[in-house]
Amino acid sequence: MATGQVKNLCETTRTKLKEVIAKMELFLNHYSLPQLLTENDPAMDEFYRGYLSDTRHLLVFCEVAYEKLGVSLRRPNFNEDFAERTLYDVYHNCVNGFYYPKNECYSEDGRYAYTGQDAIRFRKKPSREARNLTIELSKIFEEMREDLAYYETDYMTQRRMQGERV
Repeated sequence: MATGQVKNLCETTRTKLKEVIAKMELFLNHYSLPQLLTENDPAMDEFYRGYLSDTRHLLVFCEVAYEKLGVSLRRPNFNEDFAERTLYDVYHNCVNGFYYPKNECYSEDGRYAYTGQDAIRFRKKPSREARNLTIELSKIFEEMREDLAYYETDYMTQRRMQGERV
């Protein structure tokens, strides 16, 4: 990938991460477990504990990636290797972190991806706020997944073929 393309991809990815971070912070600063639990249901308690935990972890990964992309873009001489490694990390930590949450409170159903319907399916019916956050984030992460598809497998394959240590 050309240096200009990598730099542009860093800029657009950083902008998207900034939006993701703002949405997650707003949600996490306004909603806590007691606010999300509207009834005394142990299954929903477990669901929301997992959902909040996954959201906090994803927020940290996104904040770290956002900062690394900022460092990459502020350097006087753009370091393409560092930038590409950071984009690889964004794909594997942030994008995959969103689509494959540890607590599996939701998942992506690929059958809906091309129908215009939301492809996210929840294990339990969440509050409107949690559902809206997840659907909003899915749109941004879908764009990032498309933008960063090269970093899913091709980037590491290319590095290995070059004989570089990864």
